[in-house]
Amino acid sequence: MGRIQEFDTTAVVRAARGIFWQRGYESASLPDLERATGIGRSSLYHAFGSKRGLFDAAVQSYLDEVVRPRLRPLTGGTVAPDAVENYLSGLRSALTDDTSPAREGCLLINTAGAPIGRDAAVARTIAAYRDELRKAVGAGVRASSPALDDDRQAVLADAVTALVIAALALVRVVPGEAARGLDTALALVREARGASDDRSAVSPGPVTPCPADP
Repeated sequence: MGRIQEFDTTAVVRAARGIFWQRGYESASLPDLERATGIGRSSLYHAFGSKRGLFDAAVQSYLDEVVRPRLRPLTGGTVAPDAVENYLSGLRSALTDDTSPAREGCLLINTAGAPIGRDAAVARTIAAYRDELRKAVGAGVRASSPALDDDRQAVLADAVTALVIAALALVRVVPGEAARGLDTALALVREARGASDDRSAVSPGPVTPCPADP
């Protein structure tokens, strides 16, 4: 007869996620994980196969419960014109809140700079996260500045994405610089939105032909 699991898997993964987020994969010891989750290593191994299996579950939990809810206004069927500004403002607020887990940065960006980030499967997950972020920001830029041409929208989306990633990488060490990076991203978006609005306002209407001379 198989062993009956007597714990809440979601709660365990969330607790482990907090340890990996704070300390990184390599520095998160099994005793750390046991204390955080409240269950022994034999139960952890039975449920997740290994420390790496628990880490993979924590990363998926981070994507589903932390990253995607924040990106959701940028990934729905209809993206509001101010959605990308709201995203950047909300992220800035989280990164400057001493009580927010966001002060630990991004679990995936932190992992990218750690030895485990060189693992092929982990690297693919990080690259997919970056692509997901870039796609969401791109949708927000298009909604915010529809009159900009495709090339300018793409350049702006790339710049904003890079500034977001930089802010997430810096916040642990220099939170003020992280906030300034997001302020720059907001300024770029607002400037582009103003330029887009100006272009829409001066867009020529239909030309009415002059009557022919009699």
